[in-house]
Amino acid sequence: MPDHKQGHKQDQNQDQGRRRTPRSGWAAQTAVFLAVAVLAAGLCGALQPATGIPPEVLQLTQFGPALAVAAVALLWPGRIRDRLTGTLPARSKGAADHEARPPSGNRAAFLLTPALIAALSAGGALLASGSLPVTSPPAFAHPLALLVTAQLIGACAEEIGWRCYLQPLLRTRFGPVTASVLVGTAWGLWHVPPLTQEPAFAAGFLTATIAMSVILGLALERVRSNRLLLAGGFHTLINLGMLFVTDEASPATGPMVVFGAACLAAALPWIGSARRPATTPDRITAATANEQR
Repeated sequence: MPDHKQGHKQDQNQDQGRRRTPRSGWAAQTAVFLAVAVLAAGLCGALQPATGIPPEVLQLTQFGPALAVAAVALLWPGRIRDRLTGTLPARSKGAADHEARPPSGNRAAFLLTPALIAALSAGGALLASGSLPVTSPPAFAHPLALLVTAQLIGACAEEIGWRCYLQPLLRTRFGPVTASVLVGTAWGLWHVPPLTQEPAFAAGFLTATIAMSVILGLALERVRSNRLLLAGGFHTLINLGMLFVTDEASPATGPMVVFGAACLAAALPWIGSARRPATTPDRITAATANEQR
């Protein structure tokens, strides 16, 4: 009988050790990722004038999160594969691929959300100022195809860090909404220039990043393939909406506050749907939470 109790106690100690391992892992990896993302973005921004790439086409600071993923991959090579599960298209077809697809309703809502945010922003601007700040594509000095391609590249460089790496990493410790809010907060604080504006402008911008992060986090919660393209596409549509519907280069506070409110309004239905408990655990979360490396 004592032997059974001792064995049971040893099993409990082993289980507690397993639970502690991912906790220390996620904290260290998060800290390294955020530090490198900030430093790399600053360095890329300082190098941009020397490259001759117009900032309105592509901002090199967007490559900071991608470089941060490379850094943590060098420090924790055994974990990076699980962290980036679902980033790229699935190689095989079958039941697993079917599970990787979000419900059709979620897909439609996800694709329509950037348009909803743009429409709400335009409507808010119209009510506030009596005019729509719409910019036509011919007004830009660069071809539309170049702008779209460059925006997608920059968005994917960000999203491989925020939604493909950091979101699954924090999901090993927090629920989907909490993890999304934390990622959105880090994402917003990482954008230094908007935070140097007046407090209302910074608050509107931070509200927008957190709300969009919640939408992205919840929409991708059970998606196991093409996460990078989906998140990058969403991010690109948002950036293009800001480029053509709002003047993103303007330091005016009103449009940014309206944009933040529009993102928050678009996020509320996603938050409401997240209250329904999932019947099965998220595969990405299960893969990362149970690792023993």
